[in-house]
Amino acid sequence: MRCRAARRLQKHLGRRGTFLLILGVGKTCWGLSFLLAPPDDRGLALLTSVCSLRHWSWLWIICGLITGMSAFLRVGRDWAGFIAALIPPSVWALAYGAAVVSGTYSRGAYVAIWYLTSHVGVIMWASGVPEYSVPPAPRRARRGGAP
Repeated sequence: MRCRAARRLQKHLGRRGTFLLILGVGKTCWGLSFLLAPPDDRGLALLTSVCSLRHWSWLWIICGLITGMSAFLRVGRDWAGFIAALIPPSVWALAYGAAVVSGTYSRGAYVAIWYLTSHVGVIMWASGVPEYSVPPAPRRARRGGAP
């Protein structure tokens, strides 16, 4: 049995808001991981030529916070959350794609496709899903066989 506060929160957020909140928390945590324990930067030379991954972590953190805060806005006003959610994985996909083209990281093609499908694609799909899309009820046949 869920508590009343959780039910109220879920009702307030709806499906889109819940999605944005989960994405926002995830992106913020991912950014914090780059800040607190930067990983190997193979394939990200396009980014690290500008600044370190610790600096790039703020892209994930800020976009994650915007995404998470947008979860509490009404449908139609939550667009900034979806845009913010798209930015970091798009930038990472671009960096990995550039590493493939330059020949410095051949595995980057797989990582770029992963970011483009499991992140960018899912976010774009979710942004177009209406809050409540219920299919119409099937028509019942009338008594006596007439449609």
